[in-house]
Amino acid sequence: MLIGVPAEKDPAETRVAATPETVKKFIGLGADVAVEHGAGVEAGVPDADFQAAGARLVSAPEALGADVVLKVRRPKPEEIAALKNGALVVAVMDPYGHVEAIDALAKAGVSAFAMELLPRITRAQVMDVLSSQANLAGYRAVLDAAAEYGRALPMMMTPAGTVPAAKMFIMGVGVAGLQAIATGRRLGAIVTATDVRPATKEQVESLGAKFVAVEDEEFKQAETAGGYAKEMSDAYKAKQASLIAAHIAKQDIVVTTALIPGRPAPRLVTAEMVRSMRPGSVLVDLAVERGGNVELAKAGELVTTDNGAKIIGYSSVTRLAATASALYSRNLYAFVETLIDKANKALAVNWDDELVKATCLTRGGAIVHPNFLPK
Repeated sequence: MLIGVPAEKDPAETRVAATPETVKKFIGLGADVAVEHGAGVEAGVPDADFQAAGARLVSAPEALGADVVLKVRRPKPEEIAALKNGALVVAVMDPYGHVEAIDALAKAGVSAFAMELLPRITRAQVMDVLSSQANLAGYRAVLDAAAEYGRALPMMMTPAGTVPAAKMFIMGVGVAGLQAIATGRRLGAIVTATDVRPATKEQVESLGAKFVAVEDEEFKQAETAGGYAKEMSDAYKAKQASLIAAHIAKQDIVVTTALIPGRPAPRLVTAEMVRSMRPGSVLVDLAVERGGNVELAKAGELVTTDNGAKIIGYSSVTRLAATASALYSRNLYAFVETLIDKANKALAVNWDDELVKATCLTRGGAIVHPNFLPK
């Protein structure tokens, strides 16, 4: 049983899918681990550390030719060509809107597992890559905002006068939003937050922030059984937008985190709202890679608007590569461990396991996940 860890080919991706800690654990399960030369350098893990943990350093084709391939992002076409027929490939596959890429994995004869499709059940919490990475994204978003904001965040009473606290507004109270609230509060900002899910109001208030939303009947029903936000009606969006527009005009920092699985990111902040903010205000769009919550945001860029507001579209977790890789690799280990027969020290996938059914995109040369079957 060979587990391969290739280097990520996306130039913006600094994370790695294994660390010396998880390499040791995989070896303890009876696996051999092959890590591509330089795979962990951007995440602060030199080749020597992988070797010391017991991994072999190999070329990209050898890492991609393993029985189990661990990656951060979905393999690119040139990587798919090097995968072994029958191999298991585990990564964040980003399947929505990329059916052709998933079909290429199917044609390669591999079993591809999308970690972001794990169900929200107790057993899967330790494997939840979305939560582990979003937690760091929310933290980093506030630090980025504080770095670009030209003033202090906490209230300061000095002999030269009082410095008022910055006003920070968090839009979307999932894992990233909650961490952003907590971080903003720790830094001394006055924090408010909004979300379409009524259950988040109590969570927001428990962190010492104020909840802002149109709390009508539709709002009370705006959450799926899986805990995700529902798409709201146009009428609700109009009422909420009016409330939010007035609120945003008074804010110094806005952090947006709203995503709906399988859909483009909802537009929460219009260009008009951005222009209503004061010069020096900062917006951070954590959904920018999915189309963005902020109208003028650009992925990977810092945009300064005509009115002097700044919009940050940087990737957050890739600039916390060491910590993000440590958490992500533990998520992957917890999942892959369930696919291994510990007594025989061999792969033994239970295709009827609810975690396998929820995450398996391709198997036996075909797309098998019901959400992505060809129409």
